[in-house]
Amino acid sequence: MSLSLRLLAVSAAFAFAGAAFAASPAATPAAAPAAKPHTAQQQRMIDCNKQATGKKGAERKTFMSECLKGASTAVTPATKPTQQGKMATCNAEAKTKALKGADRKAFMSECLKGHAAA
Repeated sequence: MSLSLRLLAVSAAFAFAGAAFAASPAATPAAAPAAKPHTAQQQRMIDCNKQATGKKGAERKTFMSECLKGASTAVTPATKPTQQGKMATCNAEAKTKALKGADRKAFMSECLKGHAAA
């Protein structure tokens, strides 16, 4: 008997809560966007997500990271090399010049600073 009373009480509570929720104006999905505009970060996320269409995996992750930081999409690795890209380029150049020891170390230091030795 007490189990059925508890069940009846819980059912009534849910019924009242459901009716109160349905009557609240914030429950309508159309009212939410009009009441609260997107923040700058949210808008940037929407824009970057649209631009990233077709990209997958690491390429998408890198693109989204740069885009969300506010980096211009016009900047390419050729115009602004990353540290990893500089290292690969300088390593390849040092190898073609057959540099070893102190000469290689000096060359790499200058190359990574952006002042490639002639």
